Amino acid sequence: MTYAQLALVFLAGASALALVAGLLTRPSRQWWRSSLVVAALLLGMTVVFDSVMIAVDLFDYDTSALLGPRLLLVPVEDLAWPLVAVLVLPALWELLGRLPGRLHGRGGRDARGNP
Repeated sequence: MTYAQLALVFLAGASALALVAGLLTRPSRQWWRSSLVVAALLLGMTVVFDSVMIAVDLFDYDTSALLGPRLLLVPVEDLAWPLVAVLVLPALWELLGRLPGRLHGRGGRDARGNP
């Protein structure tokens, strides 16, 4: 299995979860803008810091399992993981934050009616 194939499996699952969360919770435009800003920052930081780690030989990749294109020293497949995080974490935040009976946040109350 190549790095790209593995990344696609996780990206597909993350995309499905984000789609479900978007359809069920209907987040605001500000939420979407914030998610895009975070995605851009994470992608940029991944390129910079992974390039540094690769340059100092902290880790390397099996080149036969790579697609080939790189940003600085980072294989493009490596950018899938920050995208998975940007898709999964906000989606879970929205979905789990709307569960009935949660203890904290947005005025939620526990089973006894306590905040």
